[in-house]
Amino acid sequence: MEALQASRVALVGGGMMAEALIRGILGKGLVPPEQIIASDPMPGRRAHLSEILGVQTTDSNAAAVAGAGIIVLAIKPQTLGKVLAELSGQVESSVLLLTIVAGAKIRTIQKALGVPAIVRIMPNTPGQIGEGMSAWTATPETSPEQREQAKAIIRALGEEIYVEDEHHVDMATALSGSGPAYVFLIIEALIDVGVQLGFARPVAEKLVLQTIKGSATFAQQSGMHPTILRNMVTSPGGTTAEALYQLEKGGLRTTLAQAVWAAYQKAEQLGSLDKE
Repeated sequence: MEALQASRVALVGGGMMAEALIRGILGKGLVPPEQIIASDPMPGRRAHLSEILGVQTTDSNAAAVAGAGIIVLAIKPQTLGKVLAELSGQVESSVLLLTIVAGAKIRTIQKALGVPAIVRIMPNTPGQIGEGMSAWTATPETSPEQREQAKAIIRALGEEIYVEDEHHVDMATALSGSGPAYVFLIIEALIDVGVQLGFARPVAEKLVLQTIKGSATFAQQSGMHPTILRNMVTSPGGTTAEALYQLEKGGLRTTLAQAVWAAYQKAEQLGSLDKE
C-alpha cells in the first residue's frame, strides 16, 4: 500500500497483540522493519521484538511517537491514564492514531492528546496467527486515506468488520475479543472429559481440536444456520440428542449469555473514566 509505505509506525506497548500487529504488518509488506518502533518498559520484551522482528525499540513512550505518522496504543486499560499523561503534548495532531485498549473511549484519547483521526479496534488472540477477528470504528475526522491505512493494518491480523457505533466495539469486546477464552475453556473441558473416558491426553487433544476447527470451518463454508447444522448430526434418540439434552438442562445457553453480558458490562466499566 503506497500510502502506508512512507509512514513511520509507532506502537506504544510491546505485548503479544503489539507483536501480532508488527508480524502482520511485516508479513503483508506494509512497511519495512526500520520504519517501526515499539516502546515497552520490559527489557526482555524490547530485546525480543528487536532481535526477532528487527524493529526499533525504546523504553520511552514519548520517544516512540516522535515523528510517527501512525501510532498504535497497545497497552493495558489500567495503564491508559498514565500513558496518556506521558504523551500529552507529544503527539502531532495530524497523526492517525489506532487504539486496541479495551474499554477506552475515543473521546478520552481525543481529549488527552488532541488527535482528531482516531480508529478504535477490538482484535482478538487468533490475530497472532493471522486468523483474528477485529471490529473497528473511526472518528468522522479520519480521512478516507487514513481509513484505508487503518484497514490495511487491521487486516494484517485477519478478518475485520467496520461498525458505525462505538458501543458496538464494546459489544465486540465481549463477544469476539474475549471469545477465544470461552472456546479455549470448552476445549480444555472436552479434553479433560476425553482423558476421564480413557483416552491418552494427546489423543483427546487431537480429537477435540480438529473437531472444533472442522466444525467452525464447516459452519463458515456451508453458510447454513447453526440450528440446521446441529440438527444434521442429531439423530432422534441417539447419543448426540442425549448429550445436547444434558447441555440444555445444565443451562449452557444461559451461562454463555451471562458470561458475555458480564464481559460487556466490564468493558463499559473500564471506559467509565470517560464519563463527564
